Amino acid sequence: MSNPVLHAFFLGRAFAEVLSEKVEESLTNALSELGKFDAEQREQLRQFIEEVQSRAERDVSQDSTSSTTTGDGSPVDLQETIDDLRAEIARLKAELKNYRSQQV
Repeated sequence: MSNPVLHAFFLGRAFAEVLSEKVEESLTNALSELGKFDAEQREQLRQFIEEVQSRAERDVSQDSTSSTTTGDGSPVDLQETIDDLRAEIARLKAELKNYRSQQV
């Protein structure tokens, strides 16, 4: 290679090829890492959603079990419970009225 122009041409072409390969390799690695990160985030989000749903289902089952059964496991009529509470409130109001009338 006695011709410096020819030498510069081949040197420039080799430089461009190596640079292109390095950029391609770096881009491929960056996209691969991005894909891994995306997959990990999706998996973590899926696990988070599953945990939230399982806790919600557990809470619903505990709530429905505790509100529809008594301590011994027998079913409870909610309207009957409400009626009993209203009757007890009425008795307490009557006793409070009697107590206040005796104090005067």
